[in-house]
Order: sequence, then C-alpha cells, then structure tokens
Amino acid sequence: MTVAAPTYPLIALDVDGVLTDGSIMLDDDGREIKRFNVRDGLAITTWLRLGLHAGIITRRAGRAVEHRMRELGVPHVVQGCKDKREAVTALAEKCRVPLAQAAFIGDDWPDLPAMRAVGFPIAVADAAPEVKAVAKFVTIARGGRGAVREAVEHLLVLNGLHARAVSFFD
Repeated sequence: MTVAAPTYPLIALDVDGVLTDGSIMLDDDGREIKRFNVRDGLAITTWLRLGLHAGIITRRAGRAVEHRMRELGVPHVVQGCKDKREAVTALAEKCRVPLAQAAFIGDDWPDLPAMRAVGFPIAVADAAPEVKAVAKFVTIARGGRGAVREAVEHLLVLNGLHARAVSFFD
C-alpha cells in the first residue's frame, strides 16, 4: 500500500505571541525569561518524529529560544530576522518543500509577509485582525496557551497523519 506524501510537510513558527503569550519578562539582571507551553512542545517533537520539517523564524533573539528549540530538536532557528518572507522562502528551499506546501503560524504584523508566502497561513486566536484575515486556519487557543498544539493537530489531520502521531503514545 502506498502512502500519500504529506500535503503540508513544513511548518514555520513565530515565537513571541505564538509559542509564548507575548509577554517579555526580564529578571533583575536584564535576562529575558520566556514561558513555553509543554503541549506545544510535544506537538513539535511529534511533528519532527513523523519526519516532517519545522523551523522558527523570529524578529527577536535570545538564549531562551535557543535552549528550548535545542531541547525540542528543532533544526532550523532564525532569530533576529528582519524579513520573514525571505526567511520562510530560504527554509522551504533548504527543506526542499514548495512554499505552497508550507505552513506558517503567526500573530502580528511582522508575520504577514511570511504568511502570504506560504500555502497554509495560520493565526493564533489572539492574533492581530490583519493576521487573522490572511489565515486559512485560526486557532481557538491563544498564543502560548496551546495554539501550536492545536495548529499541529489540524495539520496532522490534513496530512493524514493524526492517527499515526497518536499511535506513538499508545
């Protein structure tokens, strides 16, 4: 039996407002602290375990993102990005995935160019109205509150991989 290729084998994500609730916390020494949702992390690691591609594209830069993405095994991390369209295009080329088969999860205006470039733009529930307007899917969950898990599950269903993903934990 031949299994069809996934419809959307690449997912790229913003960080602040998508993987986090958008808050910026600084300790007394000025170090940035981020809070990530464990269910989002499980969704990303499961996505990667299925042999699919994932990457982070964020305007900000920080060690918390480096540490968390290393922990999750995300191979493509672009921080300090000024042109997200260019970055998602380069990521798709690197992964040998047409942009029409890529998804991008965003929440705010800087994400619009990348969202318009991909085949399946996704917005988190608390995204800016302009971002929601270009999205093909809007999560019920807010950024940093399981939105990435919800989006990944939606893509797994579209890719025909949801049952296989769940079977990893049976």
